Amino acid sequence: MTDQGSAQKRAFLDFLDQGEHVAEVEMMVKRQSTRLVLSLDELRSFDAELARNLMRRPAEYLPPFEDALREVISQQDPAFAKTVPLSQVKVGLTGSFGSHHVSPRGLAATMLNAAVCLEGIVTKCTTVRPKVMRSVHFCPKTAKFINKEYRDLTSLGGVATGSAYPTKDADGNRVETEYGLCEYVDHQMITLQEMPERAPPGQLPRSVEVILEGDLCDQTKPGDRVQVSGIHRALPSKSKQSGMFRTVLLANHIRQLSADMSDQAFTKDDLANIRDLARSPDVLQQLARSLAPSIYGHDHEKIALLLMLLGGSEKNLPNGTHLRGDVNILMLGDPSTAKSQLLRFVLRMAPLAVSTTGRGSSGVGLTAAVTKDDDTGDRRLEAGAMVLADRGVCCVDEFDKMTDADRVAIHEVMEQQTVTISKAGIHASLNARCSVVAAANPVYGKYDSNRSPMQNIGLPDSLLSRFDLLFVILDHKDADIDRRISSHVLHMHSSRIAPTSAPLVGMAEAPSVVAQPAPMYSKAASNGTEAQERTNMEDESTLLSVEFVKKYILYAKQKHVPTLSEAAATRISEAYADLRARVSSSDTDRARTLPITARTLETLIRLASAHAKCHLRHLVTELDATAAIDLLHYALFSETRCQPADDDETNDDTKNAAGGARAGISVSNDARTTLGRPVAVPYSPSELEAEVEKTLTSLFTGDRDDVAFDELYARMCESDERIMASGKDAVTAALDAMESGNKVMHREGHIHLI
Repeated sequence: MTDQGSAQKRAFLDFLDQGEHVAEVEMMVKRQSTRLVLSLDELRSFDAELARNLMRRPAEYLPPFEDALREVISQQDPAFAKTVPLSQVKVGLTGSFGSHHVSPRGLAATMLNAAVCLEGIVTKCTTVRPKVMRSVHFCPKTAKFINKEYRDLTSLGGVATGSAYPTKDADGNRVETEYGLCEYVDHQMITLQEMPERAPPGQLPRSVEVILEGDLCDQTKPGDRVQVSGIHRALPSKSKQSGMFRTVLLANHIRQLSADMSDQAFTKDDLANIRDLARSPDVLQQLARSLAPSIYGHDHEKIALLLMLLGGSEKNLPNGTHLRGDVNILMLGDPSTAKSQLLRFVLRMAPLAVSTTGRGSSGVGLTAAVTKDDDTGDRRLEAGAMVLADRGVCCVDEFDKMTDADRVAIHEVMEQQTVTISKAGIHASLNARCSVVAAANPVYGKYDSNRSPMQNIGLPDSLLSRFDLLFVILDHKDADIDRRISSHVLHMHSSRIAPTSAPLVGMAEAPSVVAQPAPMYSKAASNGTEAQERTNMEDESTLLSVEFVKKYILYAKQKHVPTLSEAAATRISEAYADLRARVSSSDTDRARTLPITARTLETLIRLASAHAKCHLRHLVTELDATAAIDLLHYALFSETRCQPADDDETNDDTKNAAGGARAGISVSNDARTTLGRPVAVPYSPSELEAEVEKTLTSLFTGDRDDVAFDELYARMCESDERIMASGKDAVTAALDAMESGNKVMHREGHIHLI
């Protein structure tokens, strides 16, 4: 070792002699581990210059550090070297890498031979093979042993040697290899690709090969999101005339990442806003309306997509049974009914989402494939779209364009949520715990009303039973609905300022480490006609921002795992029995869109759990079960059902009729009752205006000059359940009528008395 290497070793020995690091080494020896994870932040506080040099020239500084660690281990526990070879003791880097913390796209030539930290998703993974480090040979003639050490271009300790085994000694005598005395190390290569949500829109995601050795092998599998730190090294190409080099990452530490944001992503303001919104009686409508505000109608579909993003309660029973909590949705309908646009909004809202199309992907492209490595000739496992979407959402557009053989490949994923591979000597089971949202067209391109829904869908029951909800979206010609849609589109174009350069899907940059409060409501520029359009359009002040909806969904998924109450279980059991009895008749069975099986019972439980999560409840109540039953009833039989009077999901008749007409569905005749229970009758416009005026008179007391709209609506709902049946939009229309009569002034969610 040179004088410079000795000085570096002494500096690292001084660093390891500190109390907390001595305890870390003792714990490492106790666990029989061969890798010590070094925090760059602690090294930087000990000696900033040493940490800076380690970051810039890790190949020069890591070997002395590992020598110092071996010396400390030998002093603490001499018996450790007898069980674990000291040559396998390594040092891993973690902590703050500063500008060297990048994605595979950010790797530049300036970072060659430097320590970097990468975040990405594992897409390919080779098998673990032994790599020879030292060979021992015996000469029968001289009865002597000779040793040879091997180094390649990825080794840190010296110049690369040849890979050929010696067959003769220096005197030309034949030698034999003693394989039991040779030293080997596990060797594996993975491909790390930048995360889909962080890739710039319209560009292919970049990837880099990562070399794992020793205890780092077999720590990851395709589909895992990991953070890898190591040395960025360039290897010469096979063509000697070319000046291009292939770059790899020599890993020394791997950490698993979660697909969701951490708890530090929430600020105090965010938590306060989330809890305030959860107490609102129409929280589900507000979130669903903010999911895709540019799309008119589709109220039930938006609610279903919101419940899909929230997800049910996943259960792993003690006997090994896995009950999925993810909700699968299929939207089938006529062209130009915003099915693909709804998928785009799901991609934008979900923390992890992977998009694909039916014609652009095969069965193995959706699940997993076994490929052959061009360099080594080994078989490697490559993850498909559903494996990459583990713990997220997989959006499949043009689902009907897939071949039958490709659709069969996703049967296991949609129910068991695993991908089992038994090909080319590779037997593996990969996790694919994702929700599937698919969009398709009918068999004949456009829905044929003369045929049954099952004939229009054209998919087998074995696949349809794996979808929790199936929505038939039709485009009927109705003058009133067409007028509302055109007014909505024109209002959107005239009152909103187009963003300068917003990505279509995903984020172009990594999210900030420092948590930032998300604005609760979105803001839109008005052209002065908002008061005129407020009776026909959704109030802009009630549209929640995309950032806030993301945080609300994430908070509800992370903090709430609701359990099923006895009342909800009884309600779901009765509804399931009624559904099975209803489809027993030939006429009703012809009108259904999904088969009624035992999976339908689990669908009701998942939807009820997601509904409870939306209200931040830890217990699934009967109200949640009723809401799930009504949504499933709409998806099965294309009938709009009103909610019970005590349900906070009640909509006014006008909204239900508009949503049903937009989907080409008529409102059922029993709109005043739900499952035999009476429903509160909404107020007429004149009656509601009188109720609003009476409540405002009680609120304007003393010197008070303004009242918030939410306070007014909450006060009215407490005293009269018919207000909830009328809905917020009707109360807003009553305030506009009072404003026209110069009684009040309603601006930006506040009411002023004139």
